[in-house]
Amino acid sequence: MGFDTETANPDISSLKLIWYYFGLSWLYSFSLGTIHNLELFMSEISPDSVSTEKKESPLPKGFSIAGLTFVLAALSWVGPFSIDTYLPSIPSIAENLNASTANVQQTMTAFLFFFAVMSLWHGAISDAFGRRKPVLISMVFFLAASLGCAFSNNVALLMVFRAIQGATAGAGMIIGRAVVRDLFEGAAAQRIMSHVATIFTIAPVMAPVIGGWFQVWFDWRSIFFFMTIMAAFILASCWRLLPETLPRETRHRLNIAFLGKSYWKVMTAMPFLTSCLALSLISIGFFIYILSAPMFLAKHLGLKETQYIVLFLPMSVAMVIGAWISGRCAGKMSGMKTIGIGYVIMSVAAVGNVVLNIFLPPTLPWTLVPIILYVLGMSTATPSLTLISLDLFPSQRGLASSCQGFLSLGASSVMSAFIAFFWGSTFSLAWTMLTILAVSAITMLLYMTTVKKFRRD
Repeated sequence: MGFDTETANPDISSLKLIWYYFGLSWLYSFSLGTIHNLELFMSEISPDSVSTEKKESPLPKGFSIAGLTFVLAALSWVGPFSIDTYLPSIPSIAENLNASTANVQQTMTAFLFFFAVMSLWHGAISDAFGRRKPVLISMVFFLAASLGCAFSNNVALLMVFRAIQGATAGAGMIIGRAVVRDLFEGAAAQRIMSHVATIFTIAPVMAPVIGGWFQVWFDWRSIFFFMTIMAAFILASCWRLLPETLPRETRHRLNIAFLGKSYWKVMTAMPFLTSCLALSLISIGFFIYILSAPMFLAKHLGLKETQYIVLFLPMSVAMVIGAWISGRCAGKMSGMKTIGIGYVIMSVAAVGNVVLNIFLPPTLPWTLVPIILYVLGMSTATPSLTLISLDLFPSQRGLASSCQGFLSLGASSVMSAFIAFFWGSTFSLAWTMLTILAVSAITMLLYMTTVKKFRRD
């Protein structure tokens, strides 16, 4: 993989564009916190509030909505950056460490395996020891593992450190969901989840592009040094901005028998399984285009690796708009209605994608339009879909978040194993998106028919 002088200049322009996007996300996070605090202030001084109880921020003193939102979003960056940034360097790693490409790819398998396994434990650990401490400890281990990867001199050692990265990378994302539900209810929780989703979109834009730049400008080790610096930044942010949100009196003991019963209770609850499956499937509907990016962008659309931003940036903008729509709907309509809006948008996009590929050959920008519209609908529905699953187990939200993450990652892993069967043409990818969305809609109907009985019981 390499760049020549002619391709370097567009990359530099893209780099500037991404850093502008990063800066705007920073401004967005602190702006939304300021707006939230102003809303609290206005509610306190309004005439209607004179005879009622004073409204206070749910956060402990010294912490802000803006800071919490940003740090939760930053924690969710760890997984995408860990997966996407080093993929362009796999051939270089194999050559430098005198190993086969297949052996180096096993380092990704090690990462994903431990990511999936530990996703079942992060929430339970946080239910027992609180939210803040497990996040901080996980980021310390991730930082050390990233540094270990950078200095690895053989594939076996690299695999060990990648496994440690995988075991700790998902902690912040999973525990972060529980933090939101510890502090907020109803529309407020939906707004925060939407804001977190908005800032999260930095990761899918930057990760696949930064990896290529670091590989060309430096070498593969620089990517893991970058992960080390990123981990240090997020660790410092968590130390300053992440409060403890789970009081000692509401924590659960970390007992294997108790956890076994709890996992069985959560994983056999039909409303939980169907809502998580619906969430996983709509994500896979867009994830198939991420998995098949080398074929979809390079073979079908004729783009270079340096032009992947053509897909990733519009996707991220759609995520921002969808999360904004979800936030605006919060408090004005129920979460189920917001989910319904998301499904309508995704349905139009998926059907349009199939029709477009029947009548038109793969071409820019039209091939990307229905995909971007689908992502918009997905981002509109995702915050509410996430919350309806966690709300089924209000006393064990950390454990429920772990199960939710495990099911989502498991579904994505299964699709990644079979993606080669679907990426042969843009038409087959479009049909796959439509089929997955149809199955997701069926699971949502199953959720709606089982959730009332579950709550009565």
